[in-house]
Amino acid sequence: MSHDSTSTEDKLIRMANQIATFFESQPEQERIDGVAGHINKFWEPRMRRQFFELVDNGAKGFHPLVLNAAQRIRRPAPAQAGHG
Repeated sequence: MSHDSTSTEDKLIRMANQIATFFESQPEQERIDGVAGHINKFWEPRMRRQFFELVDNGAKGFHPLVLNAAQRIRRPAPAQAGHG
């Protein structure tokens, strides 16, 4: 069974964008805090690490609200070799 990183990336972008869409109806400051808070609370460090790899590498497809919230999302420590 092969690991398809593109579909993993697409899924992560889609999930982040769904969170942004949910918070779109809130006032702007609450939108950013809502997206960041949700990701901080519910995404495990591995997912947040993948998220920042995509953001840092200029991944396309993120909702602008996700990118605005990225500053408030906790960046996990880099993965240690052999520990995922």
